[in-house]
Amino acid sequence: MAVDAKSSWLIEKARLIDPSQSIDGIRTLWIDNGLVAGIDPVPGQFPQDLPRIDGTGCILAPGLIDIGTELGEPGREEDETIASGCQAALAGGFTSLACSAHTMPPIDSPAAVQFILEKASRLAACKVHVIGCVSKDRTGEQLAEIGSLVEAGVIAVSDAPRPIENTALLRRALEYCSMFGIPLLDQPEVRSLSPYGVMHEGLVQLQLGLPPMPAEAEDLATARDLRLLEATGGILHLVAVSTQGSVELCRRAKHRGLRFTAGVFPVNFHLTDESLRSFDSHFKVNPPLRSQEHVVAVQAGLADGTIDIISSGHKARSLEKKIQEIDKAPFGMISLETTLAEVITYLIAPGILNWSQAIEKLSCNPARLLGLPTGTLRVGAPADLILIDPQERWTVDPELLVSRGTNTPLAGQVLQGRVRQCMVDGQPKMPPMHP
Repeated sequence: MAVDAKSSWLIEKARLIDPSQSIDGIRTLWIDNGLVAGIDPVPGQFPQDLPRIDGTGCILAPGLIDIGTELGEPGREEDETIASGCQAALAGGFTSLACSAHTMPPIDSPAAVQFILEKASRLAACKVHVIGCVSKDRTGEQLAEIGSLVEAGVIAVSDAPRPIENTALLRRALEYCSMFGIPLLDQPEVRSLSPYGVMHEGLVQLQLGLPPMPAEAEDLATARDLRLLEATGGILHLVAVSTQGSVELCRRAKHRGLRFTAGVFPVNFHLTDESLRSFDSHFKVNPPLRSQEHVVAVQAGLADGTIDIISSGHKARSLEKKIQEIDKAPFGMISLETTLAEVITYLIAPGILNWSQAIEKLSCNPARLLGLPTGTLRVGAPADLILIDPQERWTVDPELLVSRGTNTPLAGQVLQGRVRQCMVDGQPKMPPMHP
């Protein structure tokens, strides 16, 4: 399926899935000069010598869009760089990502925004958008200059993975975001309930004797965020929900007509706190791995639409940091390259989601939240797309992944589904392939 660097193509015989147009079927896609030019074009509409890609057996979908990817650079290049993170994104099918403000220094100034945008533009890899800080220096004490950040090019604001615990600041930020028409992304957590927490509070945690992270810490923050949203009319995205209580709070709020989006990280819909019995710090993530009843609740929230978006939760951490004792090691795992396969293996294959629902949560809904023209294969849209082999099975080997980090709890697991081709503006961006 290797192709040369052109931006006009016919992709034939693939199963085209585009939830934005309610399309799911074997179709032909015409790409011209980097844009989607037509679906099932008739002879005469396009040049006869147009290069063709045979998509037999593959799924053709809008490119995936990740929200909150930690690229490390500047300041944490030992974990990840913009270059390595973008290549990992392409390997996992992400043609666009919105990078986290969790850098050193944080992205709380126009100069910091421009650094990311300029460096990413020189790479000619996936598209990189910037999330700015809610608070200056991500300390949660003083509101950042949101207007200046928007002028510099940010498309959302967030202090994640640090939650916004200052309620007055969060209310003002929601009001400002409403004025500028950008979303505020918050990871709901009351840290005072788990200041030294390592894992989900429950039976396994008691047996292991590790500091707890109670579900109530997330539930209370979720309830507060939703109430402030109702009061301000802002644009809110809950970065990652992981508890039964949070899912139910979101479900009830949506039934009342409150408009917001909720996200989830892949490990929270298939791994449980039982994994921590190994004391392996690769399983130390935030939100923490919960008990089985929470995993089931998250799966139900995905199935009924309560949870709108699946993000990778990609947080590369150097080996030196992760090999510390579990209570000292930082939270985080690499996941850009495994997210799609986790969705296929643990949601689509068991019938929890269908393909259209999955692509909607991985592509269409993130694009809609961030106001991007991608996440669709409508005529005139940028030709950002992926071809997926939905059947191929592969074993996760951290040493063969593209990310600079190797911190994944999925090492040795067999996953289903592999990206075979990425295009960004019609340009093939063949990801590095696993042997």
